[in-house]
Amino acid sequence: MLAAVTSMSDKRNHAAVPKKGDVIDHAWRPLAKQPLPAGRPRTWYISHNRRLKAMRLAIALLDSGTFSPDQATNETIRETAEVIGVHWPSDATCRMVRRLMAAQR
Repeated sequence: MLAAVTSMSDKRNHAAVPKKGDVIDHAWRPLAKQPLPAGRPRTWYISHNRRLKAMRLAIALLDSGTFSPDQATNETIRETAEVIGVHWPSDATCRMVRRLMAAQR
């Protein structure tokens, strides 16, 4: 489980990873960010951020009623990115979104 931040300016809750047994009572609130580990190659950070963006976009598309990778065109994905406030995704990120949506569960 992750700890929810009550507001973006809430400095008291710096823990991104809650203690065991902590409950998230408001899942829609943004989570506290935790710094990425240092010392990894630049390509790792790029792919990590691309995966995070693709997951956010896939979740937003599913929430908006786009359930099939065939429905998720680049234009649809980019429009969704604009709606949720994410920077314009590249073609590689759009392909990753479609792969996430097609993944077997």
